[in-house]
Amino acid sequence: MGGFMNREQQASRLARVRDALSNQGIDGFLIPRQDEYQGEYVPPASERLAWLTGFTGSAGIAVVLPDQAGLFVDGRYTIQAREETDGGLYHHCHLTDFPPSKWLESHIRPGQLIGFDPWLHTAGSLEKIRSVLEKVGARLVPLGPNPVDVIWGNRPALPDAPAVPHPLKYAGVSASEKILQISGLLSASGVHAAVLGVPESVCWLLNIRGSDVPCTPLVLCYALVHANATVDLYIDPVKVTAEVRDHLADMASPVSVRLHDRALFVDGLRALSGQKVRVDRQTGTVAITDILSSSGAVVCVGDDPCALPRACKNSIELRGARAAHHRDAIAMIRFLGWLDRTLQAGEAPGEYQVAETLQGFRRDLEHFRGPSFETISAAGHHGAICHYRVSRESDIPVTSGPLYLVDSGGQFLDGTTDVTRTVVSGVVEPEHRRRYTQVLKGHIALATVRFPEGTTGSQLDVLARRFLWDDGLDYDHGTGHGVGSYLSVHEGPQRISKLPASVPLCPGMILSNEPGYYKDGAYGIRIEMLQVVIELFPQPPDATRTMLGFETLTLVPLDHRLIDHSLLTDDERAWIDAYHHRILRDVGSFLKEEDRVWLEQVTRPLCDPCQG
Repeated sequence: MGGFMNREQQASRLARVRDALSNQGIDGFLIPRQDEYQGEYVPPASERLAWLTGFTGSAGIAVVLPDQAGLFVDGRYTIQAREETDGGLYHHCHLTDFPPSKWLESHIRPGQLIGFDPWLHTAGSLEKIRSVLEKVGARLVPLGPNPVDVIWGNRPALPDAPAVPHPLKYAGVSASEKILQISGLLSASGVHAAVLGVPESVCWLLNIRGSDVPCTPLVLCYALVHANATVDLYIDPVKVTAEVRDHLADMASPVSVRLHDRALFVDGLRALSGQKVRVDRQTGTVAITDILSSSGAVVCVGDDPCALPRACKNSIELRGARAAHHRDAIAMIRFLGWLDRTLQAGEAPGEYQVAETLQGFRRDLEHFRGPSFETISAAGHHGAICHYRVSRESDIPVTSGPLYLVDSGGQFLDGTTDVTRTVVSGVVEPEHRRRYTQVLKGHIALATVRFPEGTTGSQLDVLARRFLWDDGLDYDHGTGHGVGSYLSVHEGPQRISKLPASVPLCPGMILSNEPGYYKDGAYGIRIEMLQVVIELFPQPPDATRTMLGFETLTLVPLDHRLIDHSLLTDDERAWIDAYHHRILRDVGSFLKEEDRVWLEQVTRPLCDPCQG
């Protein structure tokens, strides 16, 4: 499919796409990473960008013109894109600094037609490109079927794994209650129905899960939720077992769920003629909005009505998250202890073996269903690739540099985890300790902040970067992403980043806290924990606004060997010591003696002389 293709394969596929476009009288084509569900993970049959270019990252877009082509990725993937795709075939561009619209401005000619698949793009994603094309007298043209699909020989089949009910003891709220809540929101806003175009919302609303994409328990399907508390679910019939059918039939009146073949979704959209229909501004595709408009529906662009309720976890989901993180901590501590002992013994396992070993420790845990994303197991210079993907071909010993970075997580029936630790794997210099400690200080600043209700993540982002900024440094990714409850490890609408945000942080939202530093060609550092927004109790005595803060969920020790004590304040030392004390207290008794002894050593207070 894609990944580590040689130049001849990449050139051949690019030429075939150009031939297919030329046969249709089209001059160019946009190939995004997204599928029709706009998700981070896509099934093999939707890996169009990887099949064409060889780039295997989770975000990006290619633009193919008759004589040139560009590949656009964000800062997480700039190094990976250069390594996986041929620079003689594709211009490698930063998605933010030099987006497709700017590139096209320099390469497009009047009269040219640029094709796109309307199921794979939102109106917002095409806005700047459309504007640039119009200025030079070119235009966008929707194509169907997708030219890549037509020429892709031996394209994988679409997934057909069955859906499964997600038990109430993990979901916390029944599907009937959720549907009543969402239909009430629609009714109050004056719309008749909403399109649920992302599977996360459908799975959350109906309390179902699946295995259609890697690392995320999704069922690829669509739904229409109506203000009268009825839902039309469009799903491949092969996925609907008797158990799921019974689950969806067991709704409290007036709620009901009607099942339809996924192939009838377009008919379902057309049947909304004359109604006001909400389409999510972020994920509603051009195809969906065009079908609704042409059928006589009134398209109301807004927010996915499930997004905010899904993000604010209920008490059962939060209890599950804490339990999942406790179990995950057991696996991570066992893993880090094993790795430390292995390196101390003079062995040098490879990145791939280490990632597999970590997976083995998690596999033993109760309710574990698989990784929440592909483990980033990065030694030495690989650590500078934010989303490095280890393979047998790229594998190097973890001792290939002074630092080893491991970013991993698990999907559990009661929660989703995500944790990054950077540890010593060679000889560290003052520079490494300074950078690690600056990242740690930023992490602590964000973990301990108090903020008034109504604050957005973009207002807090600077806290995590401040100490790197002191040295003129930064990192090219967000500081925090939302996390689902046995759903996507990257969940909106909440986030902590430089990008402006309109959604305030609310109690029950789970987010990551993951500042980092990456020195190209040398090493990478990231410290990531998950945290939940909580209402502070007690409130400050003179508070005039409700104040919120964060509770750290992750319970995995930091590598004290990388901490420059001279850079820490007394409060920061106290936070680290309290965090390590909590880990030892809450997790230590669940470990075997060898791992418990190791944990006791690495969680000693920083003031302990043996820690220096």
